[in-house]
Parts: sequence; structure tokens; C-alpha cells
Amino acid sequence: MSTATRTGATMPTGLRALAGCGGCAAKVDPALVSALAATAQRANLPQAAVLCGLDPADDAAVYRLDAERALVSTLDFFPPLVDDPADYGAIAAANALSDVYAMGGEVAFALVVSGFPATVPGQLVETVTAAAAEVVTGCGGVVLGGHSIRCEEPVFGLAVTGFVHPERIWRKRGARPGDLLMLSKPLGTGMLLSAGTARGMAVATACMRVTNQAAAKALRALPEPPSAVTDVTGYGLVGHALEIAQHSAVRLRIEAARLPWLDGARAAAEAGVRTSAHAQLRAASADHVRIADDVPAAVEALCHDPQTSGGLLAAVPATARAVLEASGFALIGRVERGPAAVIVR
Repeated sequence: MSTATRTGATMPTGLRALAGCGGCAAKVDPALVSALAATAQRANLPQAAVLCGLDPADDAAVYRLDAERALVSTLDFFPPLVDDPADYGAIAAANALSDVYAMGGEVAFALVVSGFPATVPGQLVETVTAAAAEVVTGCGGVVLGGHSIRCEEPVFGLAVTGFVHPERIWRKRGARPGDLLMLSKPLGTGMLLSAGTARGMAVATACMRVTNQAAAKALRALPEPPSAVTDVTGYGLVGHALEIAQHSAVRLRIEAARLPWLDGARAAAEAGVRTSAHAQLRAASADHVRIADDVPAAVEALCHDPQTSGGLLAAVPATARAVLEASGFALIGRVERGPAAVIVR
């Protein structure tokens, strides 16, 4: 199936054909990200108003406005991981908004970041953008503008601004021994997208379109706030869990039998499916992630599976378990004393 371009030529309607790597699997190596952050930080002047920046890096930047308000600011975009333009826009928006929710904030507004080849029909780009705007509106925000360019490979996403109380920011640091690890979404989107079956793509797409608004609301309603929070995206479960462990100077123990999988994800892994980022992610965390010998290879692969628009991973007091499980969270492990590491058993 094809559709007319601006020049009268034709192009495949499948957006994935235009990208070499899609979704959060397109993230660069974590070591390079750390190097870039260190370079940027050398150019920064210390400011008392900066509550979260690059030392250490978190899911979003936070800048204090006054005693009651702080700005949360984040930017996220990636190449297409699905063919349908409305799905692409909605998933990109849900993924970008997630960083605001991971910091405990509420969404205020967003700016579009868009780049498509000149051969892509304008109507397709409009569909992507409209779907993203609908998701932002559903989360209480509004799209106020943006910037679009021509580029060889499509990319789309949002720069998102939100608000949070300066004393109620959730960070990656702060996890305490005795805390439980709770996860708000099942895992396996990368595996299902790589497998490429119609059923698997539909399951992954439905999951990725869901924002983390409800999950953040459930965490915000707890009598005692979460000790540490992040969202699980391109570095996979163990990669993002390791960030909490390192920022908090604790050991995270994950129970493989408790991990929630999307329908078909484990079967795909057992069939040998691996994402393009699998080897890189496994190598990046090898020094600090230990996976027990009796954990099946398929489960190990899924622990490294890059997620797009994944769930919130929170370290919470044990008393929060029941209410969070009722809100759709799954208990996947606990926080222990010990050197910074992630253990999967």
C-alpha cells in the first residue's frame, strides 16, 4: 500500500521502513550519555534555584520558581517504532510526558520536536502531531508550538514543561533498605516490536499508548511518599534499576518470578528474538548487574529489553504494597544494604 507524496511520487505508508532503529531502543550507549552530561555540566554555573540538573542527572531538570512551585523540564524524541502515524504520535507523547511524572510533577505544556524526510506527506505529519497533542490534552496540558525540520530519518517527540512542589520532587536517589520495588507496567515492548507479529505489535502499542499519569497519581496519594522513582525506558529494567541503586548507594534485588510480562513477550524471547540494543545494554550494565544462573536466558534477555513509554519503577515503604497493587503496580523486589548493584534471582 502506498500514498502520494508532495512531489507526486509514492512512498510506503509504513513509518518503520524509514528508520534504522525505532523508539527508545535508539538511545545511545549509557557511557556516552554520561560523558556528554559531564561535558555539559562543566559549562554550568552553580545556581541555588537548580534543584535537579546534571549532578547527578535525573529523569528531568527541575528549577525552583518560589517556595511553592518549581518547573520540571524534559525533552524526548525518537524514530518511528510503529507504522501507524497516530500510534507513533501518541506513543512519543506518552513517553515524553513520563519524565515529568517520574519526578512527581504535573504536565503544563509541551512543544513539538519534529523532523521528517521531504517525501513524507504533510497529512501524515499532521496526523502524528494531532495524536500527540491529544495525549498531552488528556494529561491536563496543551501543545503551544514547536519546531519542525526536514531530515533523512524521521524523528518526533516533545519538550515538556510541568510543575512540582520543591519539597515533593521524586528522584532516583533516596531508596532505603527495606523498601519494596513496585513496577506500574508489564515489560516486553522491545521484544514484541522486534518479533514483529501483528498480535505482538498490537499488544505493545496498546501498552505504550498508556501514560504514567494514573501511576504517578497513585504514588502521590501514598501517606508516605516513594523513596525513589524512575521510569523504565531505553536502558531496560535492570539498566534503570541500576541507576536507582547507584544514586542511592544500595543493592536492588529483583525476583524474576514476579516480573510481569506483556502477552507474547516471553515466548518471543524463548524463540530467540533479541532487540538491536540487546548486546549494548547487556555490556553496559555487566559490571554491576548479577543474574542468577537458574534464571532462564529468555528472562535475562527481557530484563535488558529496552522499553518505550514504560512504567514507573518506585522504591516505596512496605506499607504501600496493597494500595499500589490495587492500582495496577506489581511487586518485583526489594531494596537491601550493600554496594550499588542489581541482583536478579
